[in-house]
Amino acid sequence: MSKYWSPIVSTLKPYVPGEQPRMANLVKLNTNESPYGPSEKALQAIRAAASADLRLYPDPVALGLRQAIAVRYGVSAGEVFVGNGSDEVLAHAFAALLKHDEPLIYPDISYSFYPTYAGLFGIDAVEVPLNAAFRIDIADYRRRCGAVILPNPNAPTGIGLPLAEIERLVAEHPDQPVVIDEAYIDFGGESATVLVPKYENLLVVQTFSKSRALAGLRVGFAIGQRPLIEALERVKDSFNSYPLGRAAQAGAIAAIEDEAWFEATRGKIIATRANLTNDLKTRGFEVLPSQANFVFARHPEHAGQALAAKLRERAVIVRHFAKQRISDFLRITVGTDEECARLIAALDEIL
Repeated sequence: MSKYWSPIVSTLKPYVPGEQPRMANLVKLNTNESPYGPSEKALQAIRAAASADLRLYPDPVALGLRQAIAVRYGVSAGEVFVGNGSDEVLAHAFAALLKHDEPLIYPDISYSFYPTYAGLFGIDAVEVPLNAAFRIDIADYRRRCGAVILPNPNAPTGIGLPLAEIERLVAEHPDQPVVIDEAYIDFGGESATVLVPKYENLLVVQTFSKSRALAGLRVGFAIGQRPLIEALERVKDSFNSYPLGRAAQAGAIAAIEDEAWFEATRGKIIATRANLTNDLKTRGFEVLPSQANFVFARHPEHAGQALAAKLRERAVIVRHFAKQRISDFLRITVGTDEECARLIAALDEIL
């Protein structure tokens, strides 16, 4: 502990991101990155933006990008907020919308940035346990609270809720903001963005990192009615008025407009996920039903940490969480067919 720290620093439990190892011949299936490169149209737009105009500040309101997102989701640009990845958008939501007298509630097995942000922003939070099937049960959220946040599909389980259940959650909390974190929605779920015109308390957060394959560009966004978006804007403009650079805005616009690339690549990931799930099940794994670009699986005869270590010895990296109830599970990103074949071959050696 340094004597120069502010008091809050020593109380924080920082989020631990997935490892970015440097290994030869690596099969990297631990951070849910897309196995395919971004849209060529996005790459061309990024290259074009790398011009002498980089000496100029970017558009602080990212109007062109917000308009492109608005067209894609059938809302107005004023109902769209953008930031440096969905993590920054979520941080602004925690600061702007989720701190109230009653506690914030979210799943106990979920995105581990939620408790990190709750601690950073001094938000009282209560974790709601997943049920015995590792699912979110909306009935468990019928309790006093100041706000609600949950991922759909959930992470790291990959299990999604149908849109009707999300709507029931939002409708049952008319006086509380409800944030639905849809980082993985494009791999099998139905987005709650269609509910935004009906519910003033709903904010939906998405990212370009997964289904648009732009994790390295850092672009995320939120969709909600104007009062919620204005709250995010007030926080942003009190923190960083220029969050997205010129290249990021240009690349994201091109990516969201390239619908053909989007449908083709997500279709490949969904198909590979089905094959990977089957391959794991035939080898004795329990695999939770995933609507994400990863699967969550455990083997009854092998501890998760040991299995992850043995895979690493074979240059295959997956994600292990040392947390109660899920310590024997591995979160495995859906890679290319070739990468998944190497994973299965490694597992065959181990098993």
